[in-house]
Amino acid sequence: MMQSWRKALLALICCAFASAPAFAQSEDNADAPGDAAAGKERFYTCVGCHGIPGYSNAYPTYHVPRIAGQNATYVVAALKAYRDGARKHSTMHAQASSLSDQDIKDIAAYLSQLKP
Repeated sequence: MMQSWRKALLALICCAFASAPAFAQSEDNADAPGDAAAGKERFYTCVGCHGIPGYSNAYPTYHVPRIAGQNATYVVAALKAYRDGARKHSTMHAQASSLSDQDIKDIAAYLSQLKP
C-alpha cells in the first residue's frame, strides 16, 4: 500500500516536470550569469520541500535542508549532479531532470541572494 503511494507521488512529480518547458542553452550564453528573477519562477516547485522549516521527508526519513542563501556555485554543481545521476536521490533527480544549464544557473542566482 505504502509503496504504491510513493510511486504515485513520484509519477506526479515527474509529470509536473515533463510538462514544464526545458529550454536549450546555446553556446553563446554558456558563461552567462544566472537571472535571479527567472530563478524565482523556476524555484516554485522546490519550495514544497526546501521552504518548510524543520521539514523531514517521509521516506526515506531525512531532514530536508533549507537552501536559501546557499552558495551559487554549490547549487549549480548539486543540481547538475542530481540531473545527471551522479548524485543519487530519486526525487531530486526527477526535479532536476527537466532543468537546462541556464535554469540551474537562474535558480542558483535566486537562492544565493536570499537570506538563510
